[in-house]
Amino acid sequence: MDYVPILFISAKTGQRVDQVLSLALRVQEERLTRLPTSKINRILQHAQDKHAAPSHGGTGLKIYYGTQVRNDPPVFLLHVNDPKLAHFTYLRFIENSIRAEHAFLGTPIRIVLRPRRK
Repeated sequence: MDYVPILFISAKTGQRVDQVLSLALRVQEERLTRLPTSKINRILQHAQDKHAAPSHGGTGLKIYYGTQVRNDPPVFLLHVNDPKLAHFTYLRFIENSIRAEHAFLGTPIRIVLRPRRK
């Protein structure tokens, strides 16, 4: 959980106790952040350019587009050709790519895959 901020404090000496509330407010602000669909799609395109999606049996995972469907915590919906082709490591790579553009400090990100309708 690299996205969780660690703050060492001391109740005995009062060291950095004044920073707890400001950090909690910053985390809440991050949880409420909503990214525009265009930015999410740019992030996804850049991620796919850097690292091709996995394939299985000659069929590769295709991400058509993504959007943020919820915040607090952020949930990203990716429309793909076949969700079964997505390995958890590639989903982690996508999450890290999103975090590289917008940290979402202290906030878990959920990625949901939906097959494209035919």
